[in-house]
Amino acid sequence: MKAQNIILCITLMAVADLLPRRFVGFDGLPAADGAKALGVVEAETEASMPAPVNTHGVMLVEAGGAIAQGAEVQAGTDGKAIAKASGVGCGFALDAATADGDLIRIVRGI
Repeated sequence: MKAQNIILCITLMAVADLLPRRFVGFDGLPAADGAKALGVVEAETEASMPAPVNTHGVMLVEAGGAIAQGAEVQAGTDGKAIAKASGVGCGFALDAATADGDLIRIVRGI
C-alpha cells in the first residue's frame, strides 16, 4: 500500500475539469508538458469548482511512462508525471513506475 504524507494542501479554482493524481498549473489547468506545476490534484474536480491541490510532502501521482526510483520528475502530457528531461522539475520519485497509468509516490518541497 502506498501512503501519502501531505504537508500542505491548498485550493485552486479549476479552469478545466481536473483529474486526481495529476499535476496542475498555477492557472487552474492541467500542467503543460515540461511546465512548472503548482502541485498534484487530490480529487476529481469540475471546471469552475475549487480543487484541492497537494503542494508539499509525499503524494501519489499518475505516471505517464517508466520512471526510475529516485528520478526527478516533471509534468508530462495531461499532467501525468514523467522522468525529467528538459522541463521544470516537480519532485522526486519514491517509487518506480513501469508503465503509463502506474500510481507512484513523489516527494515535493525538499
